[in-house]
Amino acid sequence: MTELAPVLVGAAPLSPADVVAVARHDAPVQVDADALARVADTRRVVDGLAADPHPHYGVSTGFGALATTFIAPDRRLQLQASLIRSHAAGTGAEVEREVVRGLQLLRLQTLASGRTGVRPVVVDTYAALLNESITPVVREYGSLGCSGDLAPLAHIALAAMGEGDVRDASGALVPAAEALAAAGIEPLTLVEKEGLALINGTDGMLGMLVLALHDLETLLLTADLAAAMSVESQLGTDAVFAADLMALRAQTGQAESAANLRAFLGDSPMVASHKGPDDGRVQDAYSLRCSPQVHGAARDTLAHATLIAGRELASVIDNPVITLDGRIESNGNFHGAPVAAVLDFLAISVADVASVSERRTDRALDPARSHGLPPFLADEVGVDSGLMIAQYAAAGIVSELKRLAVPASVDSIPSSAMQEDHVSMGWAAARKLRRAIDGLGRVLAIEILTGARALDLRAPLQAGPATGAVRDLVRTVAAGPGPDRFLSPDMEAVTALVQSGAVARIAKEHTHG
Repeated sequence: MTELAPVLVGAAPLSPADVVAVARHDAPVQVDADALARVADTRRVVDGLAADPHPHYGVSTGFGALATTFIAPDRRLQLQASLIRSHAAGTGAEVEREVVRGLQLLRLQTLASGRTGVRPVVVDTYAALLNESITPVVREYGSLGCSGDLAPLAHIALAAMGEGDVRDASGALVPAAEALAAAGIEPLTLVEKEGLALINGTDGMLGMLVLALHDLETLLLTADLAAAMSVESQLGTDAVFAADLMALRAQTGQAESAANLRAFLGDSPMVASHKGPDDGRVQDAYSLRCSPQVHGAARDTLAHATLIAGRELASVIDNPVITLDGRIESNGNFHGAPVAAVLDFLAISVADVASVSERRTDRALDPARSHGLPPFLADEVGVDSGLMIAQYAAAGIVSELKRLAVPASVDSIPSSAMQEDHVSMGWAAARKLRRAIDGLGRVLAIEILTGARALDLRAPLQAGPATGAVRDLVRTVAAGPGPDRFLSPDMEAVTALVQSGAVARIAKEHTHG
C-alpha cells in the first residue's frame, strides 16, 4: 500500500480531503514551523496575563458558571487537570476510530493557529498522538454541541495527559500512560488557559460532517446509477431526462443527476428496444420519472453543507481567544448551530433519497407495475419468494431514516446552571447522520441487487454499458436468478460494494459522454 503524503497542519485551512486522509486512511501530520513560532509568541502573551493580579477568564478564573471565581496561581495546575478530568464525562459505546482521529486532527489545527494560547509542546503532543496511531476512547454521549464538543474533546486531552484509556495502533485497549510511554511521548501537564483551549471546539461535529460529505458524494452518484437500473429493467423511458427539459428548471443538482441518468441509459439496447412513437411510457411513476428532482435536491443540500464545512474548516474555534493585538477575549464561536443545521438538513435529504429508492425497488417486485417481470422476481412463483423480504428490509430502514430526519438542532436543553442556556445538539445531529448514511447505502444496495436480477430476467434484451457493468460486478458476490437461497449474505456483499465506492467507480468507468 502506498504511504500517504503528510498533511501539513497550521499553514492554511485543512481541506476536506486532508480530513478524510488523516481520519480514515491514517495519513501522517506535520506541523508547520511558522505555525509553531506563532504558537510560542501567543503563549508569551498568556504568560503575561497569568501574572496579572486582575482576573482573566480561562487564565486565572474558573469556568462556565464559575467564571467570576479568581484562582490563585498555586492552584491553577490543579484547575487545568480538574477541568479535563471532570469534562471527560462521556458515556455509552465507543465512537468510531475515524471520528476520533478527525476530532484529534481538527483540534490540532486550531491549536496550531496561534490564537488559543497553548504552548508549542501541546501542539507537538497532539501531532504525535495522531502519528503514533494512539486513539483515545471517546464515548457516544456527552456533547451538547455548545461550548464545543466538550466531553469528546476532554477525552482526547485526558489521553494527552496520560490518563484514561486509548486504542493503540493494533486496536488494543490500553491505558493511556502505557501507550504514551511505548511511543516515547511525555504526558502533558497543562498550565493556564490550556485546558479550555483543548475542549472548546466544534471539531467532533465538523469531522463527522466532512466524512459524511465524502460518503454522500459517492452515494448520490450510486443513487443515480441505481435509478438507471430500475428505469431500464422496468422498461421505463429516458426521454424525461432530456437536457432541454431539465433546463426549464434552473436547479443545479437536478441537472447533474439527469445528466448522469442520460449517460447511464443513453447506450442501452434495453431502453432503445421500446423507444419511438409507439412507446406509451412517457408517464412513468414519479419514483422513476422524478429521480433527478429528488436526487438533485439532495445534491443541492450537499453543496450547501460543503460550503458551511469549508467555512468551518477555515475557522478558529476557542473561548477565550487571544487576538492578533494581544487581547484575550470571550466569544460564542463554539456554538455549533451552523454545523448542526446542515447536519440535520443532510439527514432529511438522505431519508428522501432512500425513500424514492425503496419505491423503485417495490415497483420491480410487483407484476402489476413492473411491465412483465415475474412477481417478486421469483424463480418458481408460489414456491419461491424471490426478493420479497429484501424490500421489507429496505422499507424498515427507510422508516428509521424518517425518524432520524427529525432535527436534533431544534432541541436545546440548558446546562451549567443556565449559563449555557441554549445549545446546538450538533454532536447528536452528526451521530444520527452517520447512521442514516449507513442506512442509505443499504437501501441503494437492495435496489441494485433487485435491478441486477431484473436486468437478467429481461434477456435476451441487453443492459447498457454502465448498468451492465454494475450487474456484472454484483454477480461477483451474488448469484443471478434462480431458486431461493440465503439472501442476507448477498445483501451484505452488495452493500459492501456500494459503501466502498466500487459501484460508483465501475459505473463511471463504463460511461461515455
